[in-house]
Order: sequence, then structure tokens, then C-alpha cells
Amino acid sequence: MAALHGHATTSPNILFIFSDDQCWRELGVLGSQARTPNLDQLAGEGTLFTNAYNMGSWTGAVCVASRTMLTTGRSLWKAHALSQEPPPVEMFWSRRFKEAGYTTYFAGKWHVVGVSPVDIYDRTGTIRPGMAPYVDPSTGEELHGSDRGPGYFRPTGPDDHSWSPSDPDFGGHWIGGQHWSECLGDEAVGFIEEAARSDQPFFMHLAFNAPHDPRQSPQEYVDLYPVESIEVPENFLPEYPFADAMKSGRGLRDEDLAPFPRSDFAVKTHRQEYYAIISHMDAQVGRILEALEKSGLADNTLVVFTSDHGLACGHHGLMGKQNMFEHSMKPPLIFKGLNTPAGKVIDDPVYMQDLMPTTLEYAGIEVPAEVAFHSLLPRLQGGSTNPGQAIYGAYKDSQRMIREGDWKLIWYPAADKYLLFNLRIDPEEMHDVAGSPACRVVLERMQEELRRQQNKYGDPLSLTD
Repeated sequence: MAALHGHATTSPNILFIFSDDQCWRELGVLGSQARTPNLDQLAGEGTLFTNAYNMGSWTGAVCVASRTMLTTGRSLWKAHALSQEPPPVEMFWSRRFKEAGYTTYFAGKWHVVGVSPVDIYDRTGTIRPGMAPYVDPSTGEELHGSDRGPGYFRPTGPDDHSWSPSDPDFGGHWIGGQHWSECLGDEAVGFIEEAARSDQPFFMHLAFNAPHDPRQSPQEYVDLYPVESIEVPENFLPEYPFADAMKSGRGLRDEDLAPFPRSDFAVKTHRQEYYAIISHMDAQVGRILEALEKSGLADNTLVVFTSDHGLACGHHGLMGKQNMFEHSMKPPLIFKGLNTPAGKVIDDPVYMQDLMPTTLEYAGIEVPAEVAFHSLLPRLQGGSTNPGQAIYGAYKDSQRMIREGDWKLIWYPAADKYLLFNLRIDPEEMHDVAGSPACRVVLERMQEELRRQQNKYGDPLSLTD
């Protein structure tokens, strides 16, 4: 690669933009009601993966597991072991870039246990907690943990005005006086302007808290989505019948956001606010990408966009991400720049965490042997693909999942229940065929594949328990 303005090096820059709780399908380019013109443009100028999975979680804070896997390269249960005590700073993704001569930068949400960004990045902007706390406007008190106040079990109906997504008195993303997405946008633009004057390549990790709840944005973005225009998901249910067996029922914080049983109006309202905060974040992404273009560094920069996992927000009677359905396991994944094909869509099942070794390989940095995930560079360059790769997923000791080809198996041990879906003909996962005699051979094959994947990843839960 040729040296570019402001850089005497040929090493490419890495600009990694990370959202929180964004379902893979919530891009305008994929037909979402959410308006995402800047992310749509990024996908159009780059390559979009539509089947990128998070491997799962050992905790209800799924982002902790996802981010630990991403930043260390360890698979689920090895990442869990790391979280039990402070992990060595040398193993982190950012340190690989630092050792290769990069300036490393982090700003935004940090939710990896046992280490601070200041210990593993050269530079940091504002560091935010795992989620923006709700505030009771009547007392000004921040609500944490098991607290339930304004923002939960709502709306009960059209006359429920107990909470507002655009009122700063409710705290959340407004804490500090400026919406957190806008703060991150400002700091990112500032760092890019500085990087343009440096001879060092940069690795930039920008972690939005959006669109995680509380799903707040300026009123102009909420107004883009009148409640009556919002579509209820095709696989909507008032309540999910196995919610308790999979430890994702009443009492789980994410699930308590909407009333039980779920209503069309409640789901429409939550999705209205979800789309609004996504659109507001998209506007900040647009500012960041514009700054990159103006800096003269864009041609030598790989831009990566993804989220830590997806979110139900009304699918299957669920609100959170603590489940094995496609809407919650999969975020969007986009690569753009450095000769990445433009306008390409790849449907091969991969792991979201594969982006970590992918960026290392793009930068010419050796991928450590202990990294469990695999570079996507061969796929991005049009080489070999592996559409039959088995994808394993797990949540605590209560859910397991395997996807292989068109087939997907979900297992709830506490209920001794298997669900089997053909994703090609049933992408909304509405028609369980586990009990069909015609699918018995497939069911048995998928159960055996789940056993193999559990053994491969050191799953503490045996399929035979």
C-alpha cells in the first residue's frame, strides 16, 4: 500500500465502531424500519455478513462475555475462566497493535471484567459503564441492579406517560449533559483529526452504549417513528412458553422492561424508541466517517462495524438478548476499505469475534495460536468459504444451540426440550419440527453435533446430564 497524507508508514489504520444490543437485521439496507443511511452506505461500499454470531454468555450481561471473547480471542468458557481473576494485559487485542507500532485508542462503553482501558490502550476518551442508569426524575436518584422504577414494565397503554425517551430528567444516556452517542462522536472526530497529523498508524476502538436501553434520543429522532407506523414482529408472542426454563423470564432485568403479557402497543413503543436511538447513533457514525474522509486517511483505513449481540425487543415474547434465537445471537458485521469488495453480502455463518484475528491479519500482525476465532480475510477476498461451519451457542447452564447449514437446534436442559428449525424455510423460527418423524434423523445428527461442539469448547454442561 502506498503511503498516504500524514503517514510515512504503509501499515493500515483500523477504525472499529461497536454498538450495543443491535440486532443484525436493524439496518435499512436489510429492510428494517430503522433508518440507517450512514451504515447502509458503509455496507454498500463494503462487505456485509448476515450470519455473524456471538457465541453466548455465562451471565445475563451478555455484553460482558461477548466483549471478553472479542478483546482476548478466547472462546466462551475459556473467556469465562479469564473473567474470574484479572487477565494478563499482554493478551488483549489492543496490545497486539501497540506491539506492532500502532497508537491505540479507546472511548465509550467498557464492560470487560478485571482490566481498565487505561491499562491496555495508549489513549482513552470518556469511558462509560456497562449501561446508562435510569434516573427517577422525582428524586434524581440513579437506579441500578434490581431497582425497578420509571422505564420498566411500560407502557401499560396509550395513556401511560410515565417515561420519556427524549427527556433528560430521566438520566440514562443524557447523564453528563450531552447524549452519550454525541459525546463519543465528538471525541472520535477529535482523535481522527489528531491522527492525521501523526506518522503512526492507529487502532481505534469506539464503543457506543446505543442502542442499549434506556433507549433515548432527541425528540426529532423519536418523531421519525410514529407508534402507529411500527410493525409488530411476525413471531410476536404475548409470553414465551419456555422463558423460565431458559432463565429468561419474569425478574430478568431486560425482560422487565415491558409489561407481562406483552401487548402490541408495548412492543410498538419499545421498537419506536429502539429505531430512534439507532438512527441517532447512525448520525454520529456518519460524522465519524466524514471526519475520516476529510483526514485523508480513508484509503489506508479498514473500517469495521458490528455490535456485541442482537436483541429481541418483542420477538418471541422476549425483550432481551438472553436467548438463542437469531434476533438475539446475531449482530450486523460490516468491513469496508483496503480492497474489501464493495456491495458484497456474505451469508456464511461466522462468529462476530472473528473480526479480531481478521483485523490483525489485515495489519500484517501474527495471530496468536491461542486465539480461538478465525480470520475472515479469505472470505473477504473472495477465496474459500465454509458455509457448512457449525456454530455453537450457550447461555449459562440453561440454553444450548447449534447451527449447521440450514438447520438449527436449541436445547433447554431444565425442560428437557429440543427445538429444531430449518432457517432457510423458517427464518423467523416459528415452526419447531423437532417432533416431526420426517426430521428424526436430522434431530439426532444435530444432537450429536452439539455434543461435539460442547466437547470442542470445554462446555461445563454435558449433553447427557
